[in-house]
Amino acid sequence: MPGASAPRAGAEPVLRVQGLGRDYAMGSETVHALRAVDLAIQRNEYVAIMGPSGSGKSTLMNILGCLESPTRGEYWLNGALVSGLSDADLAHIRNREIGFVFQTFNLLARATALRNVELPLVYAGVAKDERRRRATEALRRVQLGDRMHHKPNELSGGQRQRVAIARALVTNPALLLADEPTGNLDTRTGEEVLALFAALHAEGQTIVIVTHEPDVAAHAQRRIVLRDGAIESDDARRHAGAPAAGPRGAEAEGSRT
Repeated sequence: MPGASAPRAGAEPVLRVQGLGRDYAMGSETVHALRAVDLAIQRNEYVAIMGPSGSGKSTLMNILGCLESPTRGEYWLNGALVSGLSDADLAHIRNREIGFVFQTFNLLARATALRNVELPLVYAGVAKDERRRRATEALRRVQLGDRMHHKPNELSGGQRQRVAIARALVTNPALLLADEPTGNLDTRTGEEVLALFAALHAEGQTIVIVTHEPDVAAHAQRRIVLRDGAIESDDARRHAGAPAAGPRGAEAEGSRT
């Protein structure tokens, strides 16, 4: 069907949705935010999801991020059926399989960069020494090894977003999900953050960016446009040349088995 995408033969997609729908009751009316969406994203893809206001992209992001459940249809993430799970199970999936990057950074103001990055591991019950080691490695990975003891108000906007990216990466997630990650940054700083995403993708990270900015979407290897709750177009032409997952991607997969 137009706008739908299917996994390559022999490849298990990192996420797949089939017949996905989401309805909201608005008084006596029902709003169909998503309508029978079919979509597959392979490991090590870099995808931008676009669409005008009301297109359904925020709803799709919330479902892909396990922040809410679909009204109908199926959602498979990293080989597991997650649609229909309980809130507690969805919280576990979010902590283990998804790294979030938000426009507003969502950092704890009184905590250091290191402590902010450690937080997902605290919730996962990781021992103190191990979470400190992994958080330090994640900050060095985003070129902030010399800023790990600084608080957010001591960092620039770009550095704060790098802390947020390090926090998203610290659990070795199957999916990095970014919502308008350059929305609060100037052009030059935004380009630096997008260059970091490109480097992470080259290492094997699967990335999905939700954005309304064409210049941001242009950095992705695949662009999906939503309109009226359905996929209007899916430009996967550049996907044929996607690099294979690098050693870090393979290592991360091993850590989740």
